[in-house]
Formats: sequence, C-alpha cells, structure tokens
Amino acid sequence: MSGIEGKVVVITGASSGIGEATARLLSERGARVVLGARRTEKLESIAGAITREGGQARFRAVDVTKREDVDSFVEFAAREFGRVDVIVNNAGVMPLSPLEETKVNEWDRMIDVNIRGVLHGIAAGLPRMRAQGSGQFINMASIGAHTVSPTAAVYCATKFAVRAISEGLRQEVGGDIRVTVVSPGVTESELAESISDASAREVMRGYRQISISPYAIARAVAFAIEQPDDVDTSEIIVRPTASPY
Repeated sequence: MSGIEGKVVVITGASSGIGEATARLLSERGARVVLGARRTEKLESIAGAITREGGQARFRAVDVTKREDVDSFVEFAAREFGRVDVIVNNAGVMPLSPLEETKVNEWDRMIDVNIRGVLHGIAAGLPRMRAQGSGQFINMASIGAHTVSPTAAVYCATKFAVRAISEGLRQEVGGDIRVTVVSPGVTESELAESISDASAREVMRGYRQISISPYAIARAVAFAIEQPDDVDTSEIIVRPTASPY
C-alpha cells in the first residue's frame, strides 16, 4: 500500500484544472476523494467518472469565502468516509490588473478566495485533525508567492500570505499534522479567464505558451501525501522547465 491508499482527501476548487487533476490522480492511487467547488454540474461529472473507473468520490457545492460553507463541506466528508486525512486548499482566482486601474472589487475577491478560503479550510479541518491525532493541509500558493510582477501585485500578495499562514501553521501544530505549500508556475487552468484587464490578459497569453499540465501539480501533491508520517514536505515549487520566473 502507498501512503495515499485509503486516505480521505478533501479538495476545494475541484471542478477544473489543478483541483480536478488532483482528484483524479489521487483516486487512481487509492484515495477516497471529496470534491468541492461552486459548479456542481462539473463536480458531478468528475465524481461520476472517478466512480466508473473504480474509485470512491463524493462532491458538494462549496463557496470557500463563506466559513459555514467550508465547515459543512468538511463535515460532509467526515460523515461520508469517517475521517478527514488531507485538506487541499486549492480554490483560487487571479484577475490581474495594474494597481492604477483600482479594481478594488477584484482585489477584494482575491483576498476573500485566496486568503480567507485557505483560513476557512484550516479552521474547518484543524480541530478534527487534532482530535484524530493526524492530518495534513496542502495549501496551493503560486510562483507568485516567491516573486512579484507588474499587474500581479495583489495576487502575489495573497499568495505570499498563503506561504506565511502555512509556515505559521506548520510551526504551531507540531508532530501530528503536516503542512505543505505547493507553488505552481504557469499551468493549464481556467485562472486566466478571470482576467478582465486587456493588457494583463495579453501578457498571460504569452506566459501560457509554455504552460505545464495540471497533472504535474497533482503529482507534487501526491508526493507530499505519500511521504511517511514523520516526513513533512513543507514546500514544493513546480514550474515549466522553460520558465524564466
């Protein structure tokens, strides 16, 4: 048995991209996966495909900006499978724009999803993991958590925050709970579709010419999970070989 088989893995932002790839790959390796996102029709399709292939999957609508939603989502996973071993805080948005455009609503949305969403996942899962004596948080950051570029100041700030929160959590929880940050470089996903600023959208099109598959990130998540319980892979950066950033 691998270190993944039989584990209950809760994934937010699971309706496409990295979240979907992670759910499919972990299921192939024996995990029981619980998929959450706002688009239930997509979740139903993915969970159905996993089940037909012999895996175990459940799904539920969740808005990570609402703490009660995330609490209910994690509780649902525990009811369905008896425990929660891993929470992958993957949901994120990336509406890039220059600061001078003052797209404050988009800034607020990034803060709510990218930061509060992670905190809500931690708040929902930490008491349960403490009670069962084990668990793991995998928080999805970005290469933007390590460097800042024009049009991405607020997005990068949210991802720097994910790294800071994760490191603080790792230091606080001690020996029973593992904390991993995964920082993807340019990856095939729907994130770029949220970019409303024309100039930022054009720059992202250029970056995406070297984008890697979301399964590259899913494999990093699997690597972190399958390590022995006394090994915490605290941070992983995965990016295109051709990437200058």
